[in-house]
Amino acid sequence: MNITVENADNKTLISLKEERIDAHNSLELKDFLQKLLENGQHLLIVDLAAVRFIDSSGLGALLSGYKNANLRQGSLILTGLQPRVHSMFELTRLHRVFEIYSSLDEALAASREVNAHGANRH
Repeated sequence: MNITVENADNKTLISLKEERIDAHNSLELKDFLQKLLENGQHLLIVDLAAVRFIDSSGLGALLSGYKNANLRQGSLILTGLQPRVHSMFELTRLHRVFEIYSSLDEALAASREVNAHGANRH
């Protein structure tokens, strides 16, 4: 799986450079997110701008990361959802679970607000 990671201001920016998140690579994504959280990363921002398709296993991997982040008093924020991917989140009602922002700049601004107020949600 092609993933880039950048750390900035106690945030971990994860860019998924895959067109598809499906049964072929979702376990790798789940394990990757788990390792980041185990290594003390608490605020993960996942940029899905390159992802054109996601299936139930991909959604499950992200949901697993979300739950693991919450168990550690952290957050997993999504950004850059393409229309087809966003519709999958709406269809499964996961758009009500995740914090989703249209751009990385919006997600970073929101995460700065969370850090300033010490809250999990804005």
